Amino acid sequence: MTLSLTIDDLTYELPKDRIASFPVSQRSAAKLLVIEANSYSHRHVSDLPELLPSDALLVVNETAVLPARFQTLRVDTGGKVEGLFLEQLEDDQWVVMLKSNGKLHAGIELKLSDSVVLELVHRDGAIWNCRCSDPRHAEEILALCGTTPLPPYILSARGDTLVDDSRDRQRYQTIYADMTQCHSIAAPTAGLHFDEELLERLDMAGFNRVPITLHVGAGTFKAIETAKIEDHKMHQEQWKVSQGSIDLIREAKLSGQPIVAIGTTSVRTLESLPPIEDWPITGGLSGSTRLMITPPYDFRVVDGLVTNFHLPKSTLLALVASMIGIDRLMESYQEAIKTGYRFYSYGDAMFIPPQISTKH
Repeated sequence: MTLSLTIDDLTYELPKDRIASFPVSQRSAAKLLVIEANSYSHRHVSDLPELLPSDALLVVNETAVLPARFQTLRVDTGGKVEGLFLEQLEDDQWVVMLKSNGKLHAGIELKLSDSVVLELVHRDGAIWNCRCSDPRHAEEILALCGTTPLPPYILSARGDTLVDDSRDRQRYQTIYADMTQCHSIAAPTAGLHFDEELLERLDMAGFNRVPITLHVGAGTFKAIETAKIEDHKMHQEQWKVSQGSIDLIREAKLSGQPIVAIGTTSVRTLESLPPIEDWPITGGLSGSTRLMITPPYDFRVVDGLVTNFHLPKSTLLALVASMIGIDRLMESYQEAIKTGYRFYSYGDAMFIPPQISTKH
């Protein structure tokens, strides 16, 4: 395995027509590239009950996606300013990313709706702190004024095609999302492939499904820009695991059950846990993480992975390379390109069974 990745190791060419701008009509009908010992098999996500080890424990991220994108008008000029909500610091303090054709400066007021105005306070690059005129929580305001925070590459791939946002609000959200935890600005996309029918079949087959939470932040869009991957500054994200989930994960680890993470966000949460001997017996666990998983990496909790196909030069690509090696990863991506898989958030998926991971 490559001991120290460079940005070139995580670079590949993808034909533009392979970027999925819309999801498949049925979630679990997405294609699934199964990584086998010396080959590949081409299946569908709906085949997972037959592909998973019979005693596998599935871990899913139940965070919910906030309608974090918004459009505003400058009060002084009427010019349009696009925004992406990141977090709320205090009752009236929002942190946002803004995009404008005109120059922005502190003191400018942006009209979000007839009753909501954002006043720019100070900036750090494209990120602004602003003061919101409405005392309601940002989640409540954005539920009315915001739109689905689709990744820029999906919006670009759609071109001038107009799409009703209600469609994306439904499909860019896992069906098991906990809507009381509506704090993510990007979806845990591997989970988008699971529908009620598939969950029912997994339940009937006896697979336990354990929820954890990691709220996906703006760093998910950020490409690695440093020559050496380990020099990249990883973004911080908040996570929590209930005591019930801790107990099931601990039981699985101690009994030798394979743990299959649904998505890279589930991986980062599980691998951010303290050593198993420090896991509590009451109260659960929570914290923040800047964990970047890159080869070589010794996975302590995760054994297998269901994941989408990721952007070049991304930390997500490095994470998957840590499971199967960079050479096998790039070979897998070429196989997916050659055989017509759809890429990125609304695209198809890959399954790395526990016995294939390089940790075994």
